[in-house]
Amino acid sequence: MARTLLERSDAVRALAGVFRRRGFESSSLSVIQQETGIGRGSLYHFFPEGKADMARAVLEQVGDWFEERIFSPLRAAHDSATAIEAMSQEVADYFISRERVCLFASMTLGEEQDAFAGVVRAYFTDWVDALAEALRTGGISPQEAADRALDAVAAIQGGLILARAYGDDATFLGIIARTEQRLLDPTRERGTEPSWVRRRVSTRAVS
Repeated sequence: MARTLLERSDAVRALAGVFRRRGFESSSLSVIQQETGIGRGSLYHFFPEGKADMARAVLEQVGDWFEERIFSPLRAAHDSATAIEAMSQEVADYFISRERVCLFASMTLGEEQDAFAGVVRAYFTDWVDALAEALRTGGISPQEAADRALDAVAAIQGGLILARAYGDDATFLGIIARTEQRLLDPTRERGTEPSWVRRRVSTRAVS
């Protein structure tokens, strides 16, 4: 039965879940209706241009979350180590709670990649630039900061792919922890995992 939605944002969140599970190309209108419980009329009321309009709305919502929770705090950081640890924890929690899927990255894989190339590029550019800014605050040279930031975002994206392949959150958590360590001090010998990783692993073991 189609459900009644009071807010467009509710529909966007429901659509994001379908796109994570099914992918954009495999999410036909009938699949979207079935998995979200949103009727065709409501979908076209909120998204007059169809699936492309839905995808834009989802990416905008995800982008807004990252701007608020990841990019802005990194740009405003006075303590780079604290900001990068916070980023690592936020990113781990976000992706593990959302099927280990980056919707921006998934948009580069199908026929829709040209339509969304600009917004996808902007998302990754904003992430790399914000992270590099935080690293520069910690006294790292601009080029070194840019290189570390680019490598870190690439490692996180690769970690998502491996975590899905292995079906294992611990894989992703380990990659995030090591990425954080390399961002802050790449010359330091590998040590213990950050406290937020140990807490999360302990919580999952208990549950």
